[in-house]
Amino acid sequence: MSKIAIIGGGIAGSSIGLYLAKLGLDITIFEKNESLVSGPPICHLHAGGNLYREISDQSCITLLKQSIDILKMYKNAVDFRPTVLAIPKRDDGNVEDLLPRLDLLKNEYKKLINEDHSNKVLCDESDYYKLYTKEDMLRLKEKASIQVPNNFDDYMISIAKNVDLEKLKFPLILVQEYGLNIFRLAAKCMLEFETIKNSKISLNTKVTNILQVNGEYIVEYKKDKKIQKEEFNYIINAAGFKTGSIDDMMDLKVNRLVEFKSAYVTKWNNNNELWPEVIFFGKRGTPAGMAQFTPYPNGHFQIHGMTKDITLFEEGLVKNSKNSSQPSLNKKFLNKIYKSWSKEDINTRTNRSIEYIKQYIPTFDDISVASKPLYGAQQIPGDDAELRTADVSFDKNKYARCEIVKASSVLTMSDLIVKDLISYGMFQKDMYKKRDFLYKSDIKDEDITKKAQDLCKQRDYPLSLASRNFAFNKCFDK
Repeated sequence: MSKIAIIGGGIAGSSIGLYLAKLGLDITIFEKNESLVSGPPICHLHAGGNLYREISDQSCITLLKQSIDILKMYKNAVDFRPTVLAIPKRDDGNVEDLLPRLDLLKNEYKKLINEDHSNKVLCDESDYYKLYTKEDMLRLKEKASIQVPNNFDDYMISIAKNVDLEKLKFPLILVQEYGLNIFRLAAKCMLEFETIKNSKISLNTKVTNILQVNGEYIVEYKKDKKIQKEEFNYIINAAGFKTGSIDDMMDLKVNRLVEFKSAYVTKWNNNNELWPEVIFFGKRGTPAGMAQFTPYPNGHFQIHGMTKDITLFEEGLVKNSKNSSQPSLNKKFLNKIYKSWSKEDINTRTNRSIEYIKQYIPTFDDISVASKPLYGAQQIPGDDAELRTADVSFDKNKYARCEIVKASSVLTMSDLIVKDLISYGMFQKDMYKKRDFLYKSDIKDEDITKKAQDLCKQRDYPLSLASRNFAFNKCFDK
């Protein structure tokens, strides 16, 4: 049996690990942290890429296809609620500019359903998105609040009652873009690995060197303060923002960016309604950057403000040097990643995020800082900071480099790695794109919730972040 080393247990390393282990390979995941999938914040499925006006139509189609696949693999980690897209009056964009892409995605979704009915996981294709005029919103504003939405209009009542409609261009767009819960996804992966005998998860482990000997690889790693060695037939670099350090060990020089980002966890103390996610568009990195308002149960909301004093950071985006494939983050960001945030920094940036949201949601009051931020550094291959679709590259024999920018890319990445393994005789050809087994699981939803809550405790986040808001979804069996 071929032995595969996967360096990094984030969503990329864990997903490809499950894929290969279920296909029968002997896999070992080396992860420096004490649990899997603990990297940069994930909150959105990106089923169509509608949060990003700047990316190409083809990238949006790619994200749609990939998101359907990952939804089927991690359905227990998906929050089935729609997203509202709003363009502020101060923004240069127009709603009419978004409609051709939405129609393109709706038609593409219909094609995918016709090809395979199991792809019908977002909604009926005719309901992929819906427009709301100002008159629609004023009508909904007069309706009573609904605790548990039963249809699209019900979701919009909270928007109508709380959002400053005078600051927005119309129509508003409700689109079937769902949430993706990092704690539940991590829990699902860890529970799945417990059932697979041909997998080994080595936590609290740091890979220190890789040697190539007679066509095989010797991985040196530090665990329990001891340096150990192990031989493998194939290396998968899924080391996240440290991907470049593994490339350096492999004597490969590759250009990439690394960006440190954070999102802020708040508690709306007098609001327990089930909200959609809300996106207020804006130009990234400017004082009027996009605002993202992501709901969790029990009045918790995660906030992104794509400005340099909220989600983004001055000097937070760095490029590698000529002498190394690994971009060098400022020490202040490494301290946040490896040590902790100061209480002052947590409060300052979270309160900025609250004030940023209040310009659009003036009723967002009686808010408390719920925890430290969700944070991390993300690798971006090449030199385009706006890249949103990437998966895997092969620059050396028996070596795959995974650099997903969005979580939805993990199965595309996995397929390509299987194809490469087939070329080395480690799999039969008929194993390429064999995925049905990934969509079946005996893990119970309540076990995932319990494990996700344990991870929230371990990482010092509110337990509500381990749960989902179950509400209206007429086409997916929850």
